[in-house]
Amino acid sequence: MNDAQIDLAHTVALGLIDDEDHHAIRTIIDTEDPTLCTEFLHEIRATRAALTELSELTATPPPPSLRARLLAAIEAEEPPVAS
Repeated sequence: MNDAQIDLAHTVALGLIDDEDHHAIRTIIDTEDPTLCTEFLHEIRATRAALTELSELTATPPPPSLRARLLAAIEAEEPPVAS
């Protein structure tokens, strides 16, 4: 895989694809080179796994005041009006 394909796999793993990316992804997945397709899918899985691990390692609990602020904000909202 070249650098552009690796970057594209990272984009897929992050869920940030656009129409142009979608076409490039189809080209890789539909390729007659099974190694390229396998490497591409492996890179997506590896990136997702790394992102999951990173998020688990860096997760912090929300501040205690957040729940009260969210509930107050929800209570202050006007209910939707049916038309």
